[in-house]
Amino acid sequence: MAQVVATRSIQSSFMSPRSGSVQERAEKLKPPSFASRVMERQAMTTKKLTVVRRSTRITAKRSVRVEPEVIPVSPEDLPQREEKFQQLQRLQQLGDTSVSMWSTPTVRRKTKIVCTIGPSTNTKEMIWKLAEAGMNVARMNMSHGDHASHQKVIDLVKEYNEQSKDNVISIMLDTKGPEVRSGDLPQPINLESGQEFTFTIRRGVGTTDCVSVNYDDFVNDVEAGDMLLVDGGMMSFLVKSKTEDSVKCEVVDGGELKSRRHLNVRGKSATLPSITEKDWDDIKFGVDNKVDFYAVSFVKDAQVVHELKNYLKSCNADIHVIVKIESADSIPNLHSIITASDGAMVARGDLGAELPIEEVPLLQEEIIRICRSMGKAVIVATNMLESMIVHPTPTRAEVSDIAIAVREGADSVMLSGETAHGKFPLKAVKVMHTVSLRTEATIPGGTMPPNLGQAFKNHMSEMFAYHATMMSNTLGTSIVVFTKTGFMAILLSHYRPSGTIFAFTNDKTIQQRLSLYQGVCPIYMQFSDDAEETFENALGLLQKQGMVKEGEEVALVQSGRQPIWRFQSTHNIQVRKV
Repeated sequence: MAQVVATRSIQSSFMSPRSGSVQERAEKLKPPSFASRVMERQAMTTKKLTVVRRSTRITAKRSVRVEPEVIPVSPEDLPQREEKFQQLQRLQQLGDTSVSMWSTPTVRRKTKIVCTIGPSTNTKEMIWKLAEAGMNVARMNMSHGDHASHQKVIDLVKEYNEQSKDNVISIMLDTKGPEVRSGDLPQPINLESGQEFTFTIRRGVGTTDCVSVNYDDFVNDVEAGDMLLVDGGMMSFLVKSKTEDSVKCEVVDGGELKSRRHLNVRGKSATLPSITEKDWDDIKFGVDNKVDFYAVSFVKDAQVVHELKNYLKSCNADIHVIVKIESADSIPNLHSIITASDGAMVARGDLGAELPIEEVPLLQEEIIRICRSMGKAVIVATNMLESMIVHPTPTRAEVSDIAIAVREGADSVMLSGETAHGKFPLKAVKVMHTVSLRTEATIPGGTMPPNLGQAFKNHMSEMFAYHATMMSNTLGTSIVVFTKTGFMAILLSHYRPSGTIFAFTNDKTIQQRLSLYQGVCPIYMQFSDDAEETFENALGLLQKQGMVKEGEEVALVQSGRQPIWRFQSTHNIQVRKV
């Protein structure tokens, strides 16, 4: 492996303020549009030779001025003209890739895909196929199924991880939370607008004009004039009056009411604890199975997160907590909730039921912005490809929805019913993969969130993550990092470098956890006591698996909270040629 040293010639010839940015130079290199060629055909015929002659003279002049400034560290480092030309071409291609509408997608998708596992996908064959199609995280919705069915899925995912050489799937357990649901009905009831209907806290009621609710304080939580929504707005009821045990409503938007439907009150959250007794049982189940993430439903304040983290600490369980932002009460406490957590999920279903629906896209953008500024993972979920539950192709609006989430900076996008009980789970994953990949090709590289420095308290590693990202973007290289805790890989991910972050770790738990983060390709490898030997093995492994090519350059970063092969006070970045 030859070590490459950056010289002043690169800086002066490629990054000179007078020569403009990479994007500006890329724009100049692009051919004129068809319309301009037609409109200016005569003028271009006479001007073309003049432009070429002038550019030739300027190029010759600049090359003479730049050459004396080259300061080689050794004879081997002396840049050759052909290498310079190839490097300029790579920079121009990098500029084209980041700004062009018709640019070619990168080979490796950066935005991760979370798939909910259910009856359509809970077999070994389907989990393998989902992983091959692009699944990065397997989510288990504890609102459905039992521990036995979820245990089967966990065992299958772990079996896949043991057999797979170049891929790994992390496991997310999503708690049910304090859901308010209607009771059982002998058969579905058809309700029409203007009809009167009653919800009662009495158990076992299920008639054509009255049904039970599983929440004893339901009557106390609603008032006359409130809007009650069924299944996020599929049906709606206006509260007219209430008694000690019943709420009398008028049907606003009718439809078919089935058993155990989810209920929301517009603008209000149920006064229930975020973690119920069932949730605690499910959390203990997750601890026993060493899952990677908990997605906690209906989090209203940071205290819930602290309570869960203290419990996990007492169990010596290294499980990250993702808060689901889906209730009206959570919005005023967004900053404190996200600060206490390891990441957030924009759960747009209940969020759009408890708040005006036009607020949802604005809140999505704000939650992503807050998570990015704090260095936290963020997942966009609910209804992303809802039509593909029953149809083989998505709506165009759904395709745009995925693209918007990717462009806004989400680490992951999530599929729920599409893969849990849909007819076309594999097609849904492939659509999400291709749309994400295509969208990423048009995003300018190196776009970093503001105030990221405050999130990591100006840790020295942050400076090196920033400079490694800038170096990677300038040279068009991938980044290689070695981590025992995942900290440095996650930090690099939030800076969004243009190249892939190859994160080598000797801990399989860390490898699985890193599957959630944008742009990170986690790889398990035993570390040697000798740093140089480990570097050689890592680059050899990347080359063997086709992730990098011979002669390609990579930026190798040694930094982070826990030093490996270095002193605590020493951090460094190397550029190496494979």
